Amino acid sequence: MTPPLPIGDSPRIAFLASAADEAQAARAQLLARHEDHPPEQADVLVALGGDGFMLQTLHRHGGLGKPVYGMKLGTIGFLMNHLAFDGLLERIHAAEPAVLRPLEMLVQTESGTTVGSLAYNEVSLLRQTRQAAHVSIELNGQVRLDELICDGVLVATPAGSTAYNFSAHGPILPLGTNVVALTPIAAFRPRRWRGAVLKADTEIRFRVLDPYKRPVSATADSHEVRDVVEVMIRESHDRTVTLLFDPEHNLEERMLAEQFTSG
Repeated sequence: MTPPLPIGDSPRIAFLASAADEAQAARAQLLARHEDHPPEQADVLVALGGDGFMLQTLHRHGGLGKPVYGMKLGTIGFLMNHLAFDGLLERIHAAEPAVLRPLEMLVQTESGTTVGSLAYNEVSLLRQTRQAAHVSIELNGQVRLDELICDGVLVATPAGSTAYNFSAHGPILPLGTNVVALTPIAAFRPRRWRGAVLKADTEIRFRVLDPYKRPVSATADSHEVRDVVEVMIRESHDRTVTLLFDPEHNLEERMLAEQFTSG
């Protein structure tokens, strides 16, 4: 069990909410009880919404290095705690931290543009048309798969391994294992290839074969780049974020529960 973070008795909190009416109403109730601070001046960020809004918060404010405590108001809340208006300061003090390290995506497009982005869940490549994508896979500069014919392929972090990766029949990865999941999406050939679990510091490079006839897009969480010819992915060396979870329902417990549910 990871010990709680040393947060002061009266932490400065920035209350952030999705645009949904329910989230905005919850923020108003919390502001009636607690003072609000700008994210740059806060000790803790409280995110109100679903997992999508949590990812937006991490992308927008992750560089500040502030811990984030989420409360679920969206349709999906794997990265969130349950919503309650009472005892917020006590919950924050008792919360257990989960330190996440995102993936860096660097994309080359057909037009010669270079685009970079971060992914806290996954980087996915997907075919843009009815025709299957043809992709080669290199690991640390060595070609490991000459040609993967598929609808797509993704690389997931441990925190993101329960999301799109799990739906694509990829493995759930425990936190702190320093690995990532490489998972094909509807692979046609090699038909029996089910992907791989790789060390987190592996540099993964996808090259799109015949990109003009068989165009492919690349997406880091929700940031999509179309008409890509090459995508490099590696774990970030200088960026981490800390999520805070109630002890009775921390992220490790949620990942275990996900593997033993039949729903």
